[in-house]
Amino acid sequence: MTVVEEIVVKKLGRAEYQPTWQAMREFTRGRQDATPDELWLVEHFPVYTVGQGARVPEIGNAIPVVKTDRGGDITYHGPGQVVIYTLVDLARRSIKVKRFVWLLEQAVIDLLGRPAERKPGAPGVYVNGAKIAALGIRVVRGRAYHGLALNVDMDLSPFNAIDPCGYPGLRVTQTKDFGVAVTADQLARAVMKNLDA
Repeated sequence: MTVVEEIVVKKLGRAEYQPTWQAMREFTRGRQDATPDELWLVEHFPVYTVGQGARVPEIGNAIPVVKTDRGGDITYHGPGQVVIYTLVDLARRSIKVKRFVWLLEQAVIDLLGRPAERKPGAPGVYVNGAKIAALGIRVVRGRAYHGLALNVDMDLSPFNAIDPCGYPGLRVTQTKDFGVAVTADQLARAVMKNLDA
């Protein structure tokens, strides 16, 4: 087995969702045993994304809805949200899927401190019962893509048109609302620290 310690961090700026998703799929399909893992940091233009097992709802506003191949239900991405796509060879790192989800959640919890926490049976990170970070991945032949989205300083109103992550009435929040400033670089460092632990 080839061991590759390097994690490449790519900053994509603000990008449309669908071309980014397509690039993740192509990267994952084309990677070799020695291909370094990558973290892609991005902000998306407004878009709702729907996980592979979920129904596409009628939303009735101008924001596009994209059916995607990640796990999870529906969420919203938009400016002011840090999205980190985790293109990680789990098999090479000997990380099981449940553990990988835990590590991603823990990176956010470590970054935010109290009162950030998990909710049993509901992936993601919560503050005072409101979701602050959503998580959805896909694993193909032991290799993960998609990742997590952390609400930092954004317009939260588009969440009102959906049941976030499939939970009716679920409140959402952002780091700005409790006085914490988080950058994409800080989130990437927290994720890399957990993957290397």
